Amino acid sequence: MPDDPHKTGADRKFISLEQPHEVRSWTESLGVTEQQLRAAVAAVGNSADKVREYLRRAS
Repeated sequence: MPDDPHKTGADRKFISLEQPHEVRSWTESLGVTEQQLRAAVAAVGNSADKVREYLRRAS
C-alpha cells in the first residue's frame, strides 16, 4: 500500500525511494539531487537521520 503523501510523523523518519513523491520531497528538503539521495541511502540505509549526517559529512 503506497504511503499517503500528506502524512508526516513516523513517515518522515525513513526515506522511501519507491515513491516518486517521497523522492521529490526528500531531495527538496535535503537540497540534493536524486542521485545524491540514492547514493546516501545505499551507503547508510533509509534512516533520515543517518542520511542527513552522511550528506553533511560528504559536503
